[in-house]
Amino acid sequence: MIKSFLLSVLLLIPLLGFSQVNDSLAKPLFSLDNKSFLKDIDFTFDMRVEFRAYKFRGGDQYYNGMQFQNGFTALGIAGKLHENVSFRFRHRFNKGGDVQSLDLLGNNIEIAYLDVKLSELLNLRLGKMNPFYGGYEYEFSPMYVLEYNEIYGNALAFVTGAGITYQALEDHQFGLQVLNSRTMLYEDLYGDVIAENIQEPIWPVSVVGNWRGSFFDGKFQTIYSLSYGNEVKNRGTYFFTLGHKYEQGKFSLMHDFHYSYEQVDTKGVVTNLRNDEAVAEDVRYSENWLRAEYSFSPKIKGLLTLMTSSAYDKIENKTEHLGTSYGMIPTIYYSPFKDIDLRFFLAYIGRFYEYSSYGKENLGLANYNRNELRIGVMAPLLLF
Repeated sequence: MIKSFLLSVLLLIPLLGFSQVNDSLAKPLFSLDNKSFLKDIDFTFDMRVEFRAYKFRGGDQYYNGMQFQNGFTALGIAGKLHENVSFRFRHRFNKGGDVQSLDLLGNNIEIAYLDVKLSELLNLRLGKMNPFYGGYEYEFSPMYVLEYNEIYGNALAFVTGAGITYQALEDHQFGLQVLNSRTMLYEDLYGDVIAENIQEPIWPVSVVGNWRGSFFDGKFQTIYSLSYGNEVKNRGTYFFTLGHKYEQGKFSLMHDFHYSYEQVDTKGVVTNLRNDEAVAEDVRYSENWLRAEYSFSPKIKGLLTLMTSSAYDKIENKTEHLGTSYGMIPTIYYSPFKDIDLRFFLAYIGRFYEYSSYGKENLGLANYNRNELRIGVMAPLLLF
């Protein structure tokens, strides 16, 4: 009964804005007189709430802080509309809801797409989705990631476009996407802070290709990707990722390598380090990410995440190393219940930023670190 009521509200909301009755509507996909379709619809409510205590030390970073925080709160709907058509939608509540000037969808609508099964081996995805980037850091829902490395922490994670997947073999799948490279027009995104000779392209587009492989009965898996996106006219970003996962019993180990060459700095890290009015050009990011997990018991799991990220800038036709950040995140999960995935967690987040002699002497950068303790709960709840 509750599920029927919720779905009725969701279906009626779009109609409230019409001043006249449209009598040309086709037969609805759902008939509220027939409740059998509800078995194909899932409602989810995901949340992560935590208490944070942190301190910054080094350079001009010297302060402490403590607060409760809603790290992730989202409502999702997913289901099967037809034998060959399904959909997925996720609304994130702790994100800005401004309608984006390029894709014309609120930034808090993270996922809104249709998945069409074209054949037993071929699927088509249309709408707002996550790019088919490689690596396992990107595979986790943001609810489970307490701290991203620099690239994915500053990357545009959800964009509008079309994608296709092909199951070439039982253990090998290939994917290809054509997407908008951003959600906003360039002038809305950067305003007057532009690099030299920057022009808006006819189509700010990204093309992403990936390969998912599985070996040795799934014990070793891979997610590789290569993408190109033109943020502005005639200048783009080349992004390459190698992701590996080994899983055996209670233990799993994941490693990602990321490399991004950006003719216009889309991540903004180098631009911020330079503290310049212009957007940085010809920058490079190189990263490693490692995560190990072990289940001590059905209720207790431990994990350790390690990461490094190096930033490079082209200065007078010479590539200069500006600095490297390091991170470590040991975490303990405690899941007290069998029938519900409710995880209490305790985590330490350590981030350390070390800058090169060039960065210190020419940009005035100074090493600093952040130490943080988090205690909280993660609740990926399937409501119906």
